[in-house]
Amino acid sequence: MFKSFRVIAFLEGLSYLLLLFVAVPIKYIGHNETLVKTLGMPHGLLFVTYVIMAILLQSSRQWDGKTLRKILVASILPFGTFIADKKYF
Repeated sequence: MFKSFRVIAFLEGLSYLLLLFVAVPIKYIGHNETLVKTLGMPHGLLFVTYVIMAILLQSSRQWDGKTLRKILVASILPFGTFIADKKYF
């Protein structure tokens, strides 16, 4: 399950960066919402999966509450999941 979590973390981080730095500028500068709509749902599903898997892995990975909070906060910061991967995974 941990290998799957790392894959989900990578994909969640990548989808977040694509939304922030590609889709949103295209939406507001190019007045085209297509990419936001296309990437939004997969990113949302990846985000929810990341959070659920992190909570489920807490006991088996022996993460204390502070570490789990850092891992969860990483999912809402740009590049956060990549930093968490290097530090905690």
